[in-house]
Amino acid sequence: MAGHSKWANIQHRKGRQDEKRGKIWTRIIREITVAARQGGADPAANPRLRLAIDKAKAANMPADRIKYNIDKASGNLEGINYEEIRYEGYGIAGAAIIVDTMTDNRVRTVADVRHAFSKYGGNMGTEGSVAFQFKHVGQLIFAPGTSEDKVMEVALDAGAEDVISDDDGAIEVLVAPGDFEAVKNALQAAGLNAEVAEVTMRPENTIALEGDDAARMQRLLDMIEDLDDVQEVYHNAEL
Repeated sequence: MAGHSKWANIQHRKGRQDEKRGKIWTRIIREITVAARQGGADPAANPRLRLAIDKAKAANMPADRIKYNIDKASGNLEGINYEEIRYEGYGIAGAAIIVDTMTDNRVRTVADVRHAFSKYGGNMGTEGSVAFQFKHVGQLIFAPGTSEDKVMEVALDAGAEDVISDDDGAIEVLVAPGDFEAVKNALQAAGLNAEVAEVTMRPENTIALEGDDAARMQRLLDMIEDLDDVQEVYHNAEL
């Protein structure tokens, strides 16, 4: 199946994430904390914790720091209870945005998110206002030049739902969230290592933004992503 070009967007996003390494560690630690408290400290029995640990390793977090945060979370040493809240809204030219947060203060978080939307020309929406435009899915993206035939053979045999060849040569594997680990492990065992491997909210359709609109959208996304309580931001804009 053919798809749109997204490799430039991916590289752009990864570059911006590298600039915010400290912020990413904070978010991953929060994710580890919630995962360990909800599902226990044993990664073998806690899929959400396994994914959080994978994120931590990908962000070059030291193993002893990962272990420390798991131990701290499972012992409830801090006494902070994080609540997971999702906000939805619209960016420039009606682009859809989903904001996933973890917070110990709901009032503060909703005020911060609403302010970010309004400051840069977006609008907060109601629950469900844009989520229908996204699909909760496991996503693995391989760099241009990767063998499409090999990816397709291994991925589909392991239970992937679809393999998409993008216009710029990148290869995208889509998989049900519950099958993500099995498919990722099968691909790695075959020597196929994805540039991006995550369970995400993938937009069903995208909106291309250029020039001024793209710059305004990026400023809006940056402000939302920089909020302390924000864990993930999903959108359907191609910048």
